[in-house]
Amino acid sequence: MKKFDDDLEFESLNEDSRDSRFVLPIIIVAVLLVIVIAALVLIGKNGKNKDTSADPMATEQSETTEAEAQTTEVMGTIEATESAEEADADDPQGSNMGNETGASVDVTALLSAGSVAESGETTFGIDVARYQGTIDWSQVAASGVQFAMIRVGYRTQKTGEIVADSNAKYNMQEAQANGIKIGVYFFSTAVTEDEAVQEADWVADYISQYQITYPVAFNCEGFENADSRQYAMTQSERTDMAIAFLNEIYNRGYTPMFYAAKNEMLGDAKWDTSRIEKTYKIWVSQYPSVPYPQTAQSDYTGTHAMWQYTNQGTVAGISKPVDVDIAYFGYAGTADAKSDVTPETVGADAEALMNFSDVNETVTAKQSTNLRNIPSQGSDATVVATLQNGETATRTGVSSSGWSRVSYNGQTLYAVSSYLTTDFGYTAPAANTAAETTTDGSGSGDGLKTKFTACNDVVTAKIEVNLRTLPSVTNPDAAVVAVLKNGETVTRTGINTDYGWSRVDYNGQTLYCVSSYLTSAQ
Repeated sequence: MKKFDDDLEFESLNEDSRDSRFVLPIIIVAVLLVIVIAALVLIGKNGKNKDTSADPMATEQSETTEAEAQTTEVMGTIEATESAEEADADDPQGSNMGNETGASVDVTALLSAGSVAESGETTFGIDVARYQGTIDWSQVAASGVQFAMIRVGYRTQKTGEIVADSNAKYNMQEAQANGIKIGVYFFSTAVTEDEAVQEADWVADYISQYQITYPVAFNCEGFENADSRQYAMTQSERTDMAIAFLNEIYNRGYTPMFYAAKNEMLGDAKWDTSRIEKTYKIWVSQYPSVPYPQTAQSDYTGTHAMWQYTNQGTVAGISKPVDVDIAYFGYAGTADAKSDVTPETVGADAEALMNFSDVNETVTAKQSTNLRNIPSQGSDATVVATLQNGETATRTGVSSSGWSRVSYNGQTLYAVSSYLTTDFGYTAPAANTAAETTTDGSGSGDGLKTKFTACNDVVTAKIEVNLRTLPSVTNPDAAVVAVLKNGETVTRTGINTDYGWSRVDYNGQTLYCVSSYLTSAQ
């Protein structure tokens, strides 16, 4: 016990000296730790700057370090989020955000093969085919259209033949020349994946000489019709076929896009949309009763990059209604053509809006008729020659629109059908007598003694038609007073069957037009 007490006494007496003994080692250890940590930091920095591409061990160590760093970053993000949640309460934008959540999509995961950087701006465009006729692309550009999706071709329903749209090259050529960025689409009736790949390769070859900046789209409709080549295909088979087309388009260096109507895609109704939208841009067709911009967005809830919001658009330079589109992306530049070969300059398809039935017969003019470069009496048409009675031409086509296609002196020209006849003994009607119906245009100098039988019906133009002061296209006094367009109506007061003219009442004026351009408005 004594010894124990002595030890206690010794400990108490030497407390100050014992503290002094421990302080110095602790300081030394701390200094050493600081030195070691500093050395490790320097080594780490050098390691980050070191090229490890040729050193497998260094690569493995680098990957390990990166994984650790990612873990640290995630933890840091969690802490930052907790702090940010407090700040969000004071953010006016955050407090005013709605509860509606759009479809989740990783845009970077969608296949895009374009060489031009894509932006997130909303762009305004149209999609066209030969059914829009000859387009004045300079007017289209001036109207503010930024891009055009141009149909380049289709596969036929019966024979399965791939056919180019007759105005595709002209539309790509002129849109490009007027600064409008181009995308294209193909109307598919493929029944196998091999056929779909064949279509995609055909498209890629066909467009290779043009600057295709916007996507190349797959369009497939009418597959539920009994006469469709695709009628027996299952939904899964059609989807596989579409994906085969889209993937081949990507392989050929273009950005693929899938087009379909809202009711076909919603809920995987007619396509396995959930499969397609994971990889490819979607172009949806959905027409609200009130168009964009009054209707700000499509009510299609699936992921989509482009919205076709009407098929009844009116655009300067296009005489027919046109599809109008909004793309939720754009491009700062314009893509280069894949091919170095300069495309040949082409003209518009003169017969784009007219279905000509092929014939082969010799004709002459009933008296005389102008032969024009295109089937139109408008200012865009040029009179190339005049066919007189007794002269012959070979008629190669007849259209229900009232025009004939003829071969004359090695040229393909067009004449009003009612001015032609296959009867080489034909003579013009004699001058009217007092007992006959009122005559208009007799003595006008063009040789026509035009007799009109009274009628009273409301008509409109099939497309458009010139209204003239005289029933003639040759008399210089037969001035064009107005142009009647489809949808506008006039009252027809007389009709002539010999020369195909109608007399109409237009805004209180008596004018004349070619009957075959008119149709009943009832």
